[in-house]
Amino acid sequence: MPLLTAANLRKVYGRHIPVDGISFDVEAGRCVALLGPNGAGKTTTLRMLAGLLKPSSGSISFDGGTGGNYRSALGYLPQSPAFYGWMSGQEYIVFAAKLCGIASAEAAGLAADVLERVGLRDDARRKIAGYSGGMKQRLGLAQALVHRPRLLLLDEPVSALDPIGRREVMELLRKIREETTIIFSTHVLHDADEICDDIILMNHGLIAEQGALSRLRSQYSLPVIRLSTELDVKALIWLEDLANRSFVEQSIISSGSATLNVSDVELARRTILQEAGSLGIPLLQFEAGSSTLEDLFMKVVEA
Repeated sequence: MPLLTAANLRKVYGRHIPVDGISFDVEAGRCVALLGPNGAGKTTTLRMLAGLLKPSSGSISFDGGTGGNYRSALGYLPQSPAFYGWMSGQEYIVFAAKLCGIASAEAAGLAADVLERVGLRDDARRKIAGYSGGMKQRLGLAQALVHRPRLLLLDEPVSALDPIGRREVMELLRKIREETTIIFSTHVLHDADEICDDIILMNHGLIAEQGALSRLRSQYSLPVIRLSTELDVKALIWLEDLANRSFVEQSIISSGSATLNVSDVELARRTILQEAGSLGIPLLQFEAGSSTLEDLFMKVVEA
């Protein structure tokens, strides 16, 4: 039985429909990436799941139950969490725990545990105003985890972070997912590819594709060759000509670069490298492999 089920979920603001009748299940113990370009409806969907927005129609059931208040079983981190800068990290997490109905004595212990878990034990007594962006995001995770939720909802958890902060949070999510079901929204495909089990790909308020990442990789994976050349006239003409070869099924060619979906990767590899050598084409990059999650994403967004 799914931990969470959304059925025909819809949200309407006048003529604007950010979410237009979507349905999906989330199994316990899974990490689910809610993917899509900006404006696809990801944040609205998460806010409805979190109980912060009332759906215009449709239903959300948690652990087999319909209706009722299941928010105590959720942890939620918005895209831009706000904090009281005059509080210390410890004070803020104790405060968050008490808001969840946890008694003061227990709240202090849980706060200390979760701050250690997110790597803020040594900074627990510092004022939040002095925290870095990565530290604040980890503090946001701590407040979402302090009451030990069964489902963690994260809205673009690393979008505003520098590379170091992003890596810290992604490593933390990798550990959290071992014991907590996670749904996180992102438009950074590498993040989804790195830690998620399932994806829900949204576009224009609808679900364009969903399922286990392993299945989608297998279903949509195609042989592909990527190459680039110097911006030489002869090389550019040659790249354009490659699109007409019998083994090329689809091509994207722009500014000295080509991405070719091919029917026979060995034939394509051999032909392209032989021609580049015989014609003296200055190759800067040559890569033979399979289409990626990004390729699937772009197909859906451009459809």
